[in-house]
Amino acid sequence: MRVLVVFDHPRRQSFCGAVLDEFVAGLAESRHEYEVADLNAEGFDPRMPEADEPDWDDADKRYSEPVLREQARIARNEALAFVFPVWWWSAPAMLKGWIDRVWNNGWAYGGRKLPHRQALMIGTAAGSAEGYRRRGYDEAMLTQLVVGVMNYCGIDDAELRLLYEVTESPERRAEHLLVARAFGRDFAKHPA
Repeated sequence: MRVLVVFDHPRRQSFCGAVLDEFVAGLAESRHEYEVADLNAEGFDPRMPEADEPDWDDADKRYSEPVLREQARIARNEALAFVFPVWWWSAPAMLKGWIDRVWNNGWAYGGRKLPHRQALMIGTAAGSAEGYRRRGYDEAMLTQLVVGVMNYCGIDDAELRLLYEVTESPERRAEHLLVARAFGRDFAKHPA
């Protein structure tokens, strides 16, 4: 399976970058091909210019060249994965802007949906699982990102996996890196 892994963190050498490395190593162990879209390193502009604003009366609107390139990159892969830090109980602005600008009307929703079989969103969180549950942050993120984006755009097999307490200790981070590798190994094991 070919997997597009979308990475959003301003520092590639961050812990989030280490999670990315382990996830793609797991994909490789399972003999899956992958492509990494490092939004910050590539200088993607997440702002919505008029040329990329959805046109509700034209499902065949031609979007800007940067958006068409991103759409082509998405289309040449069979599944999607995302690795990002949780900021303010959501995905960072760069990733949100990438989705807003690229997953557009007539291409990812509206008259057409994405054909991808599955998606996995991996978020690194400083807070505890108990704190997220108690305040409803995990459910809010699930509703926003999985139901409101992935499912809405046609990807029914979509999951959000949060790695909690990433700032707690080196031991906790080491545990999370093992989990990230397992996510990669097990990610694409669903039947075709």
